Amino acid sequence: MSTGPSAQAVLDERRWYTANELLAFLLELAALACLGWWGFTAGGDAALHVLLGLGTPLAAIVLWALFAAPRARLRPGLPLVLTVKAVVLGGGAAALYAVGHPMAALTMAVAVTANTALEVH
Repeated sequence: MSTGPSAQAVLDERRWYTANELLAFLLELAALACLGWWGFTAGGDAALHVLLGLGTPLAAIVLWALFAAPRARLRPGLPLVLTVKAVVLGGGAAALYAVGHPMAALTMAVAVTANTALEVH
């Protein structure tokens, strides 16, 4: 008589969780890269390119570290964590769109949405 999930089921679930966490990390890195890419192409002069190219990802890192990271300094409720994730990860997809890659931006947005939905579930 079985009273709980089998060891194989637990192992399979753990593998999916680990794969989703790895995808989340890769999406976070991609979002930072896209924000930097956008920043270095936005604005009118070289100083603004550098300021936005370095400042935008840096601002995203600070926001993430404070509110959305697993060991965030300020751990707010789920609605604020999801808002920060939407701003940073969605901003990465929007930045990708802004530099002229709409299909890649759509792909990233779908991946972010699916990853976050599986993470919250």
